Amino acid sequence: MLTTAEIWLYSIGAFIVVLILVSLKQINQYERGLRFTMGRFTGIMDPGWRIVIPIFQGYRKVDMRVKAVDVPDQKAITQDNVSVTVNAVIYYRVESAEKAILEVEDFRYAISQYAQTTMRNIVGEVSLDELLTNREKLADRIREIVDKETDAWGLKVNNVELKDISLPADMERTIAKQAEAEREKRAVIINSEGELAAAKNMSEAAKILASTEGALHLRTLQSINDISSDQSNTVVFTVPLEILRSFEGFAKWMQKRDTT
Repeated sequence: MLTTAEIWLYSIGAFIVVLILVSLKQINQYERGLRFTMGRFTGIMDPGWRIVIPIFQGYRKVDMRVKAVDVPDQKAITQDNVSVTVNAVIYYRVESAEKAILEVEDFRYAISQYAQTTMRNIVGEVSLDELLTNREKLADRIREIVDKETDAWGLKVNNVELKDISLPADMERTIAKQAEAEREKRAVIINSEGELAAAKNMSEAAKILASTEGALHLRTLQSINDISSDQSNTVVFTVPLEILRSFEGFAKWMQKRDTT
């Protein structure tokens, strides 16, 4: 039978074991823990099992991994008074667990709100053409501004991506018509350039045929030979002007001979 002293001894031992088990807290590899002793910050807890004394001490876990914040649709007006709707996604991580907890009440909400305000301001500083053509540049400007402001909160903004830019329906139709007109303009230019090049080549060929004796006759014979290979074609042969002049000269000679 146990004595009173032994009972007390076992009770104290069991209490100590339970206290240790209750005091053990696990900090995962991707986390950091903030220990508070009687309400005051007393240190950072690294990953592993750590002891936090109940009642006297408390702790907060902070996830140190990269997080993605989806910035909801924001209506803004560009510099040239066009109403647009823009949304984005921000990738950031906690660089200082101490600042993220002690310097701002809810860093997730804070960075989301600040990103929304910054995005509307940046969109208002550029024209619609700049917004559509320089999305990466504008996203980088938003990242720089948000990253600079959130340094005091222990956050590091890695990247900002503008996901979608929505325009009013009438503006979309206008842009579509403008794009179609631009395509037609390019097609006309390309076609005219092709015709100009063809005309230059034909002009050069005509000069060569005219300057080389017998070249025109050979070209005519070659064309006749190509056409005659297909019996279904009806060939209309035009006699070159030089041959007609030769016949005219021959006729005059014959007429002169007869008169003599």
